[in-house]
Amino acid sequence: MTLPRLFAIALLSLCPGLTAQAGGKKGENSGISFHLQGDPSDNPKMIFQQFNAGQQMVFRRNPEVMTKDIAAFNPFPSQDGQGFGMVIQLKPSAKNRIAAVTNANVNRWMLAMVNGRRVDAVVIDKMIEDGHLVIWKGIGAAEIEAFDKEIPRIGEAKPRR
Repeated sequence: MTLPRLFAIALLSLCPGLTAQAGGKKGENSGISFHLQGDPSDNPKMIFQQFNAGQQMVFRRNPEVMTKDIAAFNPFPSQDGQGFGMVIQLKPSAKNRIAAVTNANVNRWMLAMVNGRRVDAVVIDKMIEDGHLVIWKGIGAAEIEAFDKEIPRIGEAKPRR
């Protein structure tokens, strides 16, 4: 073995956290993500099962929208009185992407997850052209506070600190 290879192996064995970050695993279950309903015949590595609307369904592992796609948000008390919902305003590139995705997937489910936890799911009834998504329920006050530190509220220039 060459000296650089030995050095790399030694460094990785002494710092196991580096391998997790290099593999793209850091933050995998953090933030907000929206997952489109998949098909049971899809590659099993590309889907996950979730109980939804009284039945077991599959959703795509790769999200259509993630926290990095969000330009701004605005929370509101959920209708069931259990926590909050939020309106999400997408960045222009995500706005165009979600318009195309929703246009091609009318009558399919979209699952909203916060920090790797299912919070809400809705049926896509039409193309979303305005770049706004809504999570109707399931978000806690601590999660709203954390998002306030990263993402501005709709109509504000900077995140609240």
